[in-house]
Amino acid sequence: MCGIAGYIGHRQAYPIIINGLKRLEYRGYDSAGIVVNDGRQFGLKKTKGKVSDLEAKCKDLPSAHVGMGHTRWATHGVPSDRNSHPHLSNNEKIALIHNGIIENYDSIKKVLISKGFDFKSDTDTEVLVNLIQFFQDSENLNLTDAVRYALNETIGAYAIAVMDADDPQEIVVARLSSPLAIGIGDNEYFIASDASPFVEFTKEAVYLEDGEMATISLHGGVDIHKIKDNAKVSLVIQELKLNLEEIEKGGYDHFMLKEIHEQSQSILNTMRGRLLVDEGIIQMAGIWDFQEKFFNAKRIIIVSCGTSWHAALIGEYLIEDLARIPVEVEYSSEFRYRNPIIGEKDIVIAISQSGETADTLAALRLAKEKGAFIYGICNVVDSSIARLTDAGSYTHAGPEIGVASTKAFTAQLTILTLIALKLAKHKGTLSKERFNTLIAELETIPSKVEALIKNVEEPVKKIAENYAGVNNFLYLGRGLNYPIALEGALKLKEISYIHAEGYPAAEMKHGPIALIDENMPVVVIATKKGHYDKIVSNIQEIKSRKGKIIAIVTEGDVQVKEMADYVIEIPETSSYLVPILSVIPLQLLAYYIAILRGSNVDQPRNLAKSVTVE
Repeated sequence: MCGIAGYIGHRQAYPIIINGLKRLEYRGYDSAGIVVNDGRQFGLKKTKGKVSDLEAKCKDLPSAHVGMGHTRWATHGVPSDRNSHPHLSNNEKIALIHNGIIENYDSIKKVLISKGFDFKSDTDTEVLVNLIQFFQDSENLNLTDAVRYALNETIGAYAIAVMDADDPQEIVVARLSSPLAIGIGDNEYFIASDASPFVEFTKEAVYLEDGEMATISLHGGVDIHKIKDNAKVSLVIQELKLNLEEIEKGGYDHFMLKEIHEQSQSILNTMRGRLLVDEGIIQMAGIWDFQEKFFNAKRIIIVSCGTSWHAALIGEYLIEDLARIPVEVEYSSEFRYRNPIIGEKDIVIAISQSGETADTLAALRLAKEKGAFIYGICNVVDSSIARLTDAGSYTHAGPEIGVASTKAFTAQLTILTLIALKLAKHKGTLSKERFNTLIAELETIPSKVEALIKNVEEPVKKIAENYAGVNNFLYLGRGLNYPIALEGALKLKEISYIHAEGYPAAEMKHGPIALIDENMPVVVIATKKGHYDKIVSNIQEIKSRKGKIIAIVTEGDVQVKEMADYVIEIPETSSYLVPILSVIPLQLLAYYIAILRGSNVDQPRNLAKSVTVE
């Protein structure tokens, strides 16, 4: 949550920072702010609202070659002008922006108040900037040392950037549990929560590790030290794989629609180099190198949040059914706090689009402390989860800017399918013939996705027109399609703000059926490969109570088509692969309903793309 962007060099800082904030707005859009140093004083502008609101206020911002900006997802303090970042110290000599939470801010604030400090906002960030001033004044420290002293007194999570009004050639940054990247140019430096703000300026970046801070200056370059003991850290420069075209809309009205349409390619990219049908193999070094650990595992625990949790549920079905290894799926936030039983024979798999999800990272650290083998599935190269885990798989979905995840989800399903099939083959729980049939079918999925989107988009638009005004939806599925019902309901909630619930279809009669009347639309995933006869019975129960049926069916279906009010057909495929196809019409349905309701689909209210705080 929250986006940080900054620059120091020979260019004008403002255009780089404001454009960077626009690219980071998926991380939070409650408020935005910017501060520059022209060599004489700070120029500061901030406001409640989006980056576009900030941009309108910056007409008289002074010319400067150093500055930093922030786009906020509110934690401490409601969205307002005074709670917006950057925050200044009492003496107005120090400016700070912050992504994260300072958990012990209240006790520090009381101490500072007793020493004469006053506060203009409700934020924990203002406490930190004044603590830095306190150490700078009381210990006669330079900015770097004052920041380190202050951070050693704080508890929480942070990525911060700090400027001193008296030094227009320096920015100090630090991180703990929140991401921070430093772009390295030709005697110019960029800072950001991810590499998107500076991708067109440089292909070289440094990623701070937890517990590290850096002083960035034109005279000294990037100087990294440990926060705890000031130990020197070697500079490790990495080459960026991100392309500018990947983070632009490419002619689509919204990033979400672009990303839905990109799924045939993102699935193909996720399989590329791994699925070798002609050779009859799945090539995944992270699994192959540690296959004995998987085969001998007492169980696999998958930890994740939100959409990734729904992918994990499907992974549970796939791995247990195909490879016959016990799997448990946990919400990361619950797993870390319930004193779980974890042993050395357990494997913990973390799934996260960003690779920075705070609860999932904390769950992994707990598992690692207990001696479990930890494996990561994420979309962002060099993310925190990728660096923490013993092994893992990147999804190669490409940047996903829309807050509601679409292509990352189907890429996660693709990786989980590859893992389940590979384990099953080498464990001997799947015959060679069956394995070859399944991987050949998996290879066809990208083309089926492309055809599916082309065929269903217009029919889905018409369905959306009929139901954009309702207040409630039910989504039903069985087996592998039950998590897809959950995911379809989540997508609708996230971007249209319609109340929606996903249920196992058989559970409907244990309570939710009481909600069904002529005003209740019910989305039923009723594919031929997925407990079809049972689903038909559930549909009949809904129809007898006058519910409106929107059915996802296999091409050529006759029986459900006679009962449903609306039918969306998906191509025939293996039951193991149906979820990758059945979720796509639900993504489109949520998108077009949200558009008709006037929602901001890329930036839904109260949400942020990367949840880096608890």
